[in-house]
Formats: sequence, structure tokens, C-alpha cells
Amino acid sequence: MTQKSILVTGGAGYIGSHVVKQLAKQNERIVVLDNLTTGFAQAVTSGTLVTGDTGDRELLRHILDEHDVDTVMHFAAHTIVPESVENPLKYYANNTCNSRTLLECCRDAGVKHFIFSSTAAVYGHPQGDFATEESPLAPINPYGTSKLMTEWMLRDLAAASDLRYVALRYFNVAGCDPEGQIGQSTPKATLLTKVACETAVGKRAAISIFGTDYPTPDGTGVRDYIHVVDLADAHLKALAYLRDKGESTTLNCGYGHGYSVREVLDTVERVNGAPLNIQEEARRAGDPATLIAGAERIHSVLGWEPRFDDLDFIVKTSLEWERKLQRGEGYGGA
Repeated sequence: MTQKSILVTGGAGYIGSHVVKQLAKQNERIVVLDNLTTGFAQAVTSGTLVTGDTGDRELLRHILDEHDVDTVMHFAAHTIVPESVENPLKYYANNTCNSRTLLECCRDAGVKHFIFSSTAAVYGHPQGDFATEESPLAPINPYGTSKLMTEWMLRDLAAASDLRYVALRYFNVAGCDPEGQIGQSTPKATLLTKVACETAVGKRAAISIFGTDYPTPDGTGVRDYIHVVDLADAHLKALAYLRDKGESTTLNCGYGHGYSVREVLDTVERVNGAPLNIQEEARRAGDPATLIAGAERIHSVLGWEPRFDDLDFIVKTSLEWERKLQRGEGYGGA
């Protein structure tokens, strides 16, 4: 029996490329679809790279047929929250409308399994410090709404067809490949650990803390930071779960505990061996004081056990990648 293929949309991006690398280690047949607007061809370490868009219906049909795809891992999306507020239609076009096109093509091609890159932004401001899968869904920006709409489309398509899915709601993804082969090279990145490490190597003059008066132990926001390699492993566990006839489900991806902004910056300073130029600014609209994953379900459903739940290790791998970029040995980072 010929081995089926896995289509990874956005597989040249930060998270998708780490998943592709792990898929290759278990000898999967991989085809990556990425328009390379924020991804990098050099990040695709295995499989076939097709440059194109998830909204291109004819291209999707060709890929699904030619490569005999039975599983789709869907990462392709715009992900910058402030930009989604400024340009909401851009986010609904790419994250929602293009996902609808992709799902239609998957239905027509008989794709069996779908693993979706969702987000904790679907929760908005959860009551209490933890967001569980049962928490109310109340996104406060178009990014979160665009992702939630795709979750709903997946739910309804699965109810009307043989497609089964796992939607993974990411919390704060950080860190890079410990082997240094790939990393986060997103231009104008906004994720705290990435920005802090760029500041540590001199790429940025300073880093800002937005809000020092939150009701948290040190006044700064607390988030659940998950190493990208552990997150990638969750996707492989989701794939095994679906192949083992698992039912469609939605799961939080986080460690179940958090660190404050100051704790992250203190760790970057310690690992780098030098102080950061830190600026304190007012709170940003829409930022919750604390956002931590209620993560019990992913352990019980997928048997997922993270290996890199260590802030020092997260920072170390991020910092090593930034130093590599500074030496001109990586890719992107402009």
C-alpha cells in the first residue's frame, strides 16, 4: 500500500518548520505549501515545497491529488494581534476565507485527518487565571475571531463528513530548535522572548514592558510559555491519535503555569550574561493580566508529555538562534 502524504500549510514558518522536521524523523511523506511572505524556504528541511497560497483552489486540488494527501496540518495564517485590529479584513481573508477554501478542497479530496493551529486568543479575557477548553469563547480581536471561525467550520464539517480533526489552542510559543538548524526568523517579531533575545544581541536598542501595575506578583503580565519543540511534538501526538481512530477534539497547548514579563527578561539577562535596556510603558489595550493554559486534557487525550518545560532552556535556544542570525549563519531575521 502506497504511503499517504501529509500537507503542511505554512510549513516554512516558525512553528510549521519545527513540525516538518519532526515529521521527517518518523519518515512521513511531506508536502509543504507556503507563500513565503513570512516563511523561509531554507526552513523547510524535508519534503516537497510548493510556493503558493491556501486560497488557490486549483493549486490545492492539484496538491491533494498529486501527492495523495490524507492528512492536513494547517498553520498558514496571519498572527499579529495589533495588525488584526488595524486591518481586520486581511485576517478574515487569510485566516478564515482561505481556511474555508482549504476545507472545501479537503472534503472533495476525501482527506481523513485535519490538525489545526488555533490560539488561546479565542478565550479573550478568561475568568480567573486559567483558561480551560470549557472556558467561554470570547475573542477580543479579529485574530482570535478569525481562528475561532475556522474552529467552527471544522466542527461543522466533521459533523457532516468523515473528516476528523484536532484543533490545538496555542498559548505563548517560544524557543528554537535545540540543534540550531531552524529557528524563529519572523521579521518585526512581536513575541516577548524573541524580542528580548534580539535586544540581547544588539539588534534592538531596547525592549518595552507594557504595563507594570497588573494584579500579579511583580505587576507585569503573566503568560504560559511553551517550547516550540514540545508544541511540535503535540502535533505528532495528535496525528497518532487521529490515526488510531480518535474522535475530533479541541485541546489547549501549554504547560499549565506561567512566568511574568519581568521573569522572562531576568532570565534573558542571566543567560546572556548582560543587562537589557528595558523601558516601562503603559498597558496595551486588550492584554489580560494573566493567561495560563488549563492543560490537563492534552495529557490525558494525547498522552503528551513535554520535555522542555524550563524557562532557561527556552531562552537559551532562542538566544543561540539570534546569535546565529547575527553571524549570518541562519536565514531571515531582517
